Amino acid sequence: MSRSILITGGAGFIGSHLADELLRAGYKVRALDSLTEQVHGTGAARPSYLSPDVELIVGDVRDADAVRRALRGIDAVYHLAAAVGVGQSMYEIAHYTDVNNRGTAVLLEALAERPVERLVVASSMSIYGEGLYRRSDGSVQTNAERSIEQLKAGLWEPRSEDGEALAPVATPEWKPPCLSSVYALSKFDQERMCLMVGRAYEIPTVALRFFNVYGPRQALSNPYTGVLAIFAARLLNDKPPLIFEDGEQQRDFVSVHDVAHACQLALEAGSAVDHVFNIGSGQHFTVKEIAQRIGRAVGKEYIDVVVNGKYRVGDIRNCFADITLARDLLGYAPKVGLDDGLRELAEWLAEQSAEDNVDKASQELAERGLTV
Repeated sequence: MSRSILITGGAGFIGSHLADELLRAGYKVRALDSLTEQVHGTGAARPSYLSPDVELIVGDVRDADAVRRALRGIDAVYHLAAAVGVGQSMYEIAHYTDVNNRGTAVLLEALAERPVERLVVASSMSIYGEGLYRRSDGSVQTNAERSIEQLKAGLWEPRSEDGEALAPVATPEWKPPCLSSVYALSKFDQERMCLMVGRAYEIPTVALRFFNVYGPRQALSNPYTGVLAIFAARLLNDKPPLIFEDGEQQRDFVSVHDVAHACQLALEAGSAVDHVFNIGSGQHFTVKEIAQRIGRAVGKEYIDVVVNGKYRVGDIRNCFADITLARDLLGYAPKVGLDDGLRELAEWLAEQSAEDNVDKASQELAERGLTV
């Protein structure tokens, strides 16, 4: 008999792709999703992209009754439900804490009453803050936060305590957290709560720290979603991608297909239990380069990017993934290169329309003093 899997947030971008992956592998899939307006639009109904083979329960992860109902007959749980957005989390503090922290607590209380065979929680690269850096003598620096004074002066690159230039290197899981936004704090809380309660109630638990996930089905009208979707929404409306700082900040962009596969591996690999894994591509690109490449992919390379030279509170300079541990213990190997991923994204975008809310979001941040 096939195992039954619950995905919280299962009607969303990553959750729906994960559902497809699990269905192909022969699992039964149920999704619990509130169909929040910021992601799914007003008057949201079941998304057309969600497989008809997925049982959808419309409900909030903070609703204990809905969670218990969703858990009936379930063998394993993916906890993906979360409010997502670094900038927005800095002013919708109560909302982010309520959805992410309390929502996870409600789920864990239900799982304590009815343990499952495995729990996989979606964490985030944001908990690292700045990634790992190397000094000229070869030693590493794990804390490279930039001061407000430095940022106001437009000195974007982190430096050591004695003013030495630092070189960014791939960030491994052992790097200590440096929580620079309410969103990052809430994701760290989700991760640690799940691992802690999992140990206490003998629920085998795995945490996956996603880097910058992109691909079809991303919420294009959500100005706090992934940067590639934000750039795409601008370009679809014939507006230039808006980039903070100087555009040379480096990130790891990973296809949603690779992320979905990593999630399946985390369900099945015995060696994964009680571990935290980076899930990225293992490559890195500057944000400016990514904006230019998505412009070319959608045939709008004539629209130049706008680099505003401002800093957004909660942002970091460089962070990209060391995926060695995921390779070794999960057997994870990213298969979708950036060019192929952008080509697929462009084909999907050709059929989409998007309301561009970036200017409104930028104004909101500026009015609250969250851009420098």
